Amino acid sequence: MSNTSEKLVSSETAKLTIGDKTTELPIFKGSTGPDVIDIRSLYKETGMFTYDPGFTSTASCESSITYIDGDEGILLYRGYPIDELANKSDFMEVAYLLLHGELPNQAEKEKFVHDITYHTMIHEQMTKFFSGFRRDAHPMAIMVGVVGAMSAFYHDSTDISDPIQRKIASYRLIAKMPTIAAMSYKYSVGQPFVYPRNDLNYAENFLYMTFGVPTCEPYQVNPILSKAMDRIFTLHADHEQNASTSTVRLAGSSGANPFACIAAGIASLWGPAHGGANEACLNMLQEIGHTDNIPEYIKRAKDKNDPFRLMGFGHRVYKNYDPRAKVLQATAHQVLAELGIENDPLLDVARELERIALEDEYFIEKKLYPNVDFYSGIILKAMGFPTEMFTVLFALARTVGWVAQWGEMIEDPTQKIGRPRQLYTGATAREYIPIDQR
Repeated sequence: MSNTSEKLVSSETAKLTIGDKTTELPIFKGSTGPDVIDIRSLYKETGMFTYDPGFTSTASCESSITYIDGDEGILLYRGYPIDELANKSDFMEVAYLLLHGELPNQAEKEKFVHDITYHTMIHEQMTKFFSGFRRDAHPMAIMVGVVGAMSAFYHDSTDISDPIQRKIASYRLIAKMPTIAAMSYKYSVGQPFVYPRNDLNYAENFLYMTFGVPTCEPYQVNPILSKAMDRIFTLHADHEQNASTSTVRLAGSSGANPFACIAAGIASLWGPAHGGANEACLNMLQEIGHTDNIPEYIKRAKDKNDPFRLMGFGHRVYKNYDPRAKVLQATAHQVLAELGIENDPLLDVARELERIALEDEYFIEKKLYPNVDFYSGIILKAMGFPTEMFTVLFALARTVGWVAQWGEMIEDPTQKIGRPRQLYTGATAREYIPIDQR
C-alpha cells in the first residue's frame, strides 16, 4: 500500500476575530476540491472549539484515495473516473488501484489475484460460529460477529506496526469476505456451505458459493450476471469519508486490530441511512406493491407534511446525477433482459418509478434522480438475492475501500486517536444531596 501524503505547507492564512483578538489559521490546499482551514491550534489560541454535528464541514484526515464532487456528479478512485473503471476494468484491478495507488500491469495483476485467491478459505473452526446464531438472524448481524472473530484466528496479522502483517491482514479480509458473506446467506436458507473455487474470478466465485448447491448439477455462472456483480463491487468499493469509513478510521486510530476495525465498519454500514438504503428501497417497492398505487405515493412524496419518502432517489452528497447510477442503469436493463423477467410486480413498480423520476418536472427540478441504491436493489432482486443480503454485498465490496483507508491512516504520521469535542449543555457543578433529604 502506498501513502503519498506529504507534509502540508500553508501559503495563506484565515483570520478569525473574536472580540478584540485576531487569530491566524493556516489554509491548506488539496490537489482538487475545497481548501481547508487548519483549526488544530484553535482551542489553544481562543479557548473555543468548532461546532459541526455530523462533521459535514470538517476534514478529519488527509487522503489520496477517493475524491467526490457532489455538485458536478464526479467520483474518482485515485484520479480515475468511476464510470471508466466500472466499464473498462474489473474489481481486482480496482482493488489493486485503491490499495497501491496505481493500476497494475499484467504481471502485477496476476500476482495480486493469486495472493488474494490464496486466502479465500476461512479457518474450518470459524464455520462453527454460524451455528451459534438463530436461523432467522439478519445476515449483517452474522457478518459483524464473524468478521470481528477473525482476530481470534489470525494472530499472525494483527500487529499493525508491521507492514507485512498489515498487508496480509488486508489481503485476508478482501479474500475471505465473499466466503463469509456467502456462508451467511447459506446459513439463513438452511443450505450447506459451498467452499470457494479458485479457478473462478472474484465475482464468479461469490455467485458460485452463494447459489451453488453441492447435491445438484454444478452451478454455471452466467457471464452477464457475474459482470453485473463485478460492477456493483467496483461502484461500492470506496466513497471517501462516509459514516462507515470514518468509523473504520476512528476505530483504527486507537490501535485496534484490522479485523475489529472492519467489523466496526460493517456495523456502521448496517444503518438504513447508509448501507441499508438499497434494502430500504426494496421495502418501499413492496409497500407500493403495484403500479396502480404509484400516483398515490408520488403525491405523498411531494407533500412536505407527509412522512413518506421515496427511497433510492437523490443523494446526500450528489446534488446532480449519481455517477454510479449511470453505470448501473444500463447494467440493470441488461440483467433484466438476460433473465427475461416479466410481470414481476416489484420490478414493474421500479421501472415505472424510474420513468416518472426521469420525466416528472418535480423530480427533475429537485434533482431527485434514481441513485445507485435504486438500481443495485433492482439488480440484486432480479438475481435472486433476498433484501436482507443487500447490505452484506455492500460490505463485501466496501471492504476494499475500508482496508485502503485504514492502511493510509496507519501510515499517516499526523494521525492521532480520534477524540471529537462537544458543546456541553447539561447541568453545571452542583452539590450532592443525600437520598433521605431529596
